[in-house]
Amino acid sequence: MRRVIPLAARCSTVPTLQQRKSNKAKEKKQKRLEERAAMDAVCAKVEAANKLEDPLTAFPVFKKYDRNGLDLTIECRRVSALSSDTLEWAYELTRSNMQALYEQSEWGWKEREKREEMRDDRAWYLLARDGSAAPVAFSHFRFDVECGDEVLYCYEVQLESRVRRKGLGKFLIQILQLIANSTQMKKVVLTVFKHNHGAYQFFREALQFEIDETSPSMSGCCGDDCSYEILSRRTKFGEGVQHAHSGGHCGGCCH
Repeated sequence: MRRVIPLAARCSTVPTLQQRKSNKAKEKKQKRLEERAAMDAVCAKVEAANKLEDPLTAFPVFKKYDRNGLDLTIECRRVSALSSDTLEWAYELTRSNMQALYEQSEWGWKEREKREEMRDDRAWYLLARDGSAAPVAFSHFRFDVECGDEVLYCYEVQLESRVRRKGLGKFLIQILQLIANSTQMKKVVLTVFKHNHGAYQFFREALQFEIDETSPSMSGCCGDDCSYEILSRRTKFGEGVQHAHSGGHCGGCCH
């Protein structure tokens, strides 16, 4: 006589619809927790970098630039530690060097926005001063989070005409790369106008920056006719790290 197994017994090892939904909910929750923990770790690194008194302390040899006829001191300061005269000098140098280039782009030159950007509480400044303590070059940068990565974003590298073509610009960028490594940022990021041919070639060829995955030409978020590219160079903490993008807005891709 054939034994009949009750339906309930036959199905006892097969997950019910409710159990499957419960398992999926648990998996989603676990993924959210892991993503939140990863982002908390990223933010903690950025916060720790911003708490530094002087990011250059670990690199005393880079506090001096004595070559190609220049004898300069290098310092790294928060924007809050700079005098109003120094900030005004930095703005005027940026305007003198960059206004025409901005006006050739879709952004245009906007004085109020540029001043606010340069005086933002998150801003750091790498300054080069001559023997009389007068500033001759600077880089404005920030420690920030972009597309889930901790990055050092370089907003400006500006030099007075009398100190150009003497290796100083490359030296300042190398310092930023050292700072990015020492603070465990994943990459140094910057924006350059395509029509600023000298700067574009300088970063791409001399400094080996690559077109970042968030750049309009890569992400497609702004079309192919954008006047700028976002470039980046990874640190040892960002090597081998890649992110997939769907083409939407990401971090500093659209200003």
